[in-house]
Amino acid sequence: MLQEVENLGALQRRLEISVSAEALAKEVSARLARLARSVKMPGFRPGKVPMKMIASSYGPQVQAEVLNDKIGEAFNAAVSARQLRVAGRPTVAPKAGGDGAELTFSATFEVYPEIEIGDLSGVTVEKLVCPVGEAEVDKTIEIMRRQRARYTEVDRPAGEGDRVTVDYKGSLDGVAFEGGSASACPFTVGGGRMLPEFDAAVRGMARGETKTFPLTFPADYRAAELAGKTASFEVTMKKVEQVDLPPLDAAFARQLGVRDGDLAKMREEVRANLLREVQSRLRAQVKDSVMAALVGVANFELPQSLVEADSQRLLELARSDMAARGVDPAQLQLSAETFRTQAERRVRLGLLVGEIVRTQNLQPRQDQIRKRLEEIASSYEKPAEVIHWYLGNRQRLSEVETMVMEDNVVDWVLQRAKVTEKPVAFDELMGSNVA
Repeated sequence: MLQEVENLGALQRRLEISVSAEALAKEVSARLARLARSVKMPGFRPGKVPMKMIASSYGPQVQAEVLNDKIGEAFNAAVSARQLRVAGRPTVAPKAGGDGAELTFSATFEVYPEIEIGDLSGVTVEKLVCPVGEAEVDKTIEIMRRQRARYTEVDRPAGEGDRVTVDYKGSLDGVAFEGGSASACPFTVGGGRMLPEFDAAVRGMARGETKTFPLTFPADYRAAELAGKTASFEVTMKKVEQVDLPPLDAAFARQLGVRDGDLAKMREEVRANLLREVQSRLRAQVKDSVMAALVGVANFELPQSLVEADSQRLLELARSDMAARGVDPAQLQLSAETFRTQAERRVRLGLLVGEIVRTQNLQPRQDQIRKRLEEIASSYEKPAEVIHWYLGNRQRLSEVETMVMEDNVVDWVLQRAKVTEKPVAFDELMGSNVA
């Protein structure tokens, strides 16, 4: 008869497991015997070290390894027999008592929640629409020209499209504020990098000229301490450069990889790449919209072991990222708790997606995976090599499989929810403009 599982809460459970002391001792002896065949110790040939010395040196480590294995086997057998879906790792503690023939342990763990997906027919999912026409291709080519532009210093006032280099310092009521000063700061006039009032102030300034002007920060400015306030800025023009764009000719086409310099072919390649990028961004947007909708129609308890593990994983990623940027993570006093809200959402979505995939048979098919690989590879010069690169590594391939699986879930939701299409401007979607 199976022992009853103790219910400690919404998802937390506890059960008793036992390990045979005799089986434990036999396995320890067997592993030490195998170890004795190759272990090396001073004064002895390999395979000739006395068993007492091996047991003295390696016995505790081997016993701990065997005990962990036996506990794992007993726990897995117990939860399998009870058809429990365990979330995270169990916490195992020894129990006192017993006749010595059995080693008894208490295993505390969490189970996955029962998930019911609510009615999606009343859920609205926003789907952005962005057509790609001749104007969008023209804008993209213009951006490419600007990326390859040359700058020539000129002795005249700065105008629209010029690149200027300035020194500036800002103050509030005569007091300098953090981030309000810079030396040799380059930007393009009319490029949208600076606030409109700042941009307007440098128009017409020539090299060596200094100007003082007021600037009112927007009410929603990212630095809350400056939002809505009016500062005084002093700007000195250091350099004005004229932007010289490369001509649209065969040489330019060859720079973009069109070997014969055919401008029509270049344009078609730009269009194809642009379509792929737009579709990728639209797909990411609708995925975000679908995931937000799913979170709203399924309410269930989260296994805290999974949340804590994901919080810790996000913390380690943040620390690694900061270290790579040359920032000491200790200075920011980050902890796993900092990422808890984000981890809770990630775990909830992961469980939801997994449940839909499991119950609706949405596992990625081989033809879907192959199609996605071909899409990814199509933007490279040698697509076959890219596909082979993915197929040759299990981790890389699993990332593609996850993409396809999530696409399947998105399609499944879109078939059941109310979908509203919303036009989005090309510049807004791409996060860029040609000014």
